[in-house]
Amino acid sequence: MSKLTFVGAIVVVAAALSGVSSAAMAQAREVEIGLIVPLSGPFARQGTLMRQGAELAVAHINAAGGVKALSGAKLSLVVVDAGDSVEKAKNAAQRLVADHPEMVGATGAWASSFTLAVTEVTERAELPFLTLSFADQITTRGFKHVYQTSAGSAVQARSALPAVLGVAKAATDTTPKKIAVIRDNTASPTGIMNAMRADGGLERLGLTVVMDEVFTPPLADASSAVQQLRTTRPDLLLLMPSVMSDDKLILERMNETGLGKGRIPIVASGLTWSRAIC
Repeated sequence: MSKLTFVGAIVVVAAALSGVSSAAMAQAREVEIGLIVPLSGPFARQGTLMRQGAELAVAHINAAGGVKALSGAKLSLVVVDAGDSVEKAKNAAQRLVADHPEMVGATGAWASSFTLAVTEVTERAELPFLTLSFADQITTRGFKHVYQTSAGSAVQARSALPAVLGVAKAATDTTPKKIAVIRDNTASPTGIMNAMRADGGLERLGLTVVMDEVFTPPLADASSAVQQLRTTRPDLLLLMPSVMSDDKLILERMNETGLGKGRIPIVASGLTWSRAIC
């Protein structure tokens, strides 16, 4: 879904769920939508990109005459910093709800752990919240005002792992048997790993986990994790941090110790499964 479509969908869906008519929305000078993203701390780069994308989308929609489904209502984006912890993200959501009672919907949070906390607040306020986060718990708590646009962690894990193995086999001409995992302890990587382990899924694919290194982001030193890689020598590494800088630190340390440049096939990152690094 394009950023323009996503932001427009927030307003239309939120207005419908709130019982606000198109005519009433059009009479308002501005229609407020919220964006809760980390703009400080280790997740700031991702949050900044989300803010820039949302600002661009709002500008395009307004320049094109506003939201047509709401008779041309113009958008006003309210951005709050989720910070670098679950507690800060929750506090940001509380400020957003308290300071903007006329807001019709919100999105963001980036990290699933943050989204879980934020949506506890928005649910109590009956504020519709659309998120790209994909921890399964986001939509399994019985909430009525939380909408997940991505497949959940379990679905992604079950769908992605066979494809990942296919990529690894194509790159190395062998089927991986031993895998290593480096991940942080946030909700999404945890959910993905739990899903891969569930019901013996890894074993059915002939895989043995020889290393499962878990850390709290941001990662200060990758030496311990890379030393474990040197010891276990897996056929494939699943690199699953939530923060790009942690990916970078691990890859740089692997190169420094002679494990980079294809010596161990790597698939990253666990959040999106969108980048293959060999």
